[in-house]
Amino acid sequence: MAKPRFLIGMFLSGLPKIEKITRDLSISHFFLMFGYKLFSLYFPLFLMTKGMSLPEVGYTYLLIYLPITLTAPFVSFLNHKINPGILASLGILGYGLYSLGMVLIANPVLFYLWQVLLGVSAALFFISARAILMGSTLESYDRAFGWFYSAPFYAEAIAPAIGAVFIWKFNFVGVLILSLFLHFVNAFFCFTRLKTSGQVLLDDDFRFRNFQENYQKTFQKLKSRKFLYLILISFSVLVLGGFYQAFFVLFLKTELKWSQNLILIFVSVLSFLILPISLWIINRVGKQESKRSIFEGSLITGIFSILFGLLLPFLNFPLILIMMLGKSVGTLMTNSGRSGLISKILKKIPEEGAAIDTIFSPLGVALGALISGLLLEFLGYKLLFILGGTFVFLVGLLLKD
Repeated sequence: MAKPRFLIGMFLSGLPKIEKITRDLSISHFFLMFGYKLFSLYFPLFLMTKGMSLPEVGYTYLLIYLPITLTAPFVSFLNHKINPGILASLGILGYGLYSLGMVLIANPVLFYLWQVLLGVSAALFFISARAILMGSTLESYDRAFGWFYSAPFYAEAIAPAIGAVFIWKFNFVGVLILSLFLHFVNAFFCFTRLKTSGQVLLDDDFRFRNFQENYQKTFQKLKSRKFLYLILISFSVLVLGGFYQAFFVLFLKTELKWSQNLILIFVSVLSFLILPISLWIINRVGKQESKRSIFEGSLITGIFSILFGLLLPFLNFPLILIMMLGKSVGTLMTNSGRSGLISKILKKIPEEGAAIDTIFSPLGVALGALISGLLLEFLGYKLLFILGGTFVFLVGLLLKD
């Protein structure tokens, strides 16, 4: 019995360091994404079966991500007055209500309202979670966010397959009910584990005047050329990510004629392969400067997107796997570096720092989905992969400090 325990101990000792607060937030993020990714992989296909055009798919993603950006400042203000652990739990409950709303959907107006609800719920969770991380004393913020951002990859390794079984057995309603249950369990976990951590950020004397002053300080720091250039590099990666998030599955289905089962296998294999790679990335970003992670990540993302487009006539399962692994590595490095950079620069005002970080992420994805939805019918997938990758690569090179 001693030998297996020894081997397990050796394995665990080789993992990147993770503080308790980072662990709890990453677990909650994992279950949030697990509940969402049970069906989100099929969401673009679901929209197409409803008769939506490619631009309309882009508009739908805009409706999800734009409310995150618009409500971010208000949620950051709430984080001063209400325990962020409670707000994050409310955000998770909002995801559960979204799943319930999609079950009860009766007309197009309600459908779009559910997308807005999802965006507001995401703002509550992600701003509050980021504020807790940024407001904590951590050895490496880049490494902590590396753990946080890798959680969706772990969820994606198995959630779509389980979701497919439920869709097959119980239709779309079955998977949404399972999602609802998981979100309610996760909300309880988040509330019990993070309420104490969020308590330290509360400020009873915080007023709207303080809120304005904090954002003035934030924008003063944003004006710094060094900081602004790094944020713009990161933003370009997010814009490209919006294209892939909205249309990659549609590309596999419509252009390559992959079956749903093959798409499922691909997503699971991709996510399983990312797991060990993500541990290496977390170690790497924890040992280098944030700006280096952002720069290297943007170049890697751009190169693999360009290659994806150039090799499109020859693409097969292994080649697509390699291309997406490379792009995912670059994206994880860039996102971890961006959040780590903002954490260090805005350490004294973590609520506003979390809002700024959260504004960039959904805004970039929303713009990427919207722009690509409008251009896809004219340019096609190949040119968009190449032009998107070239854009990210050039932005990284031109704005390198």
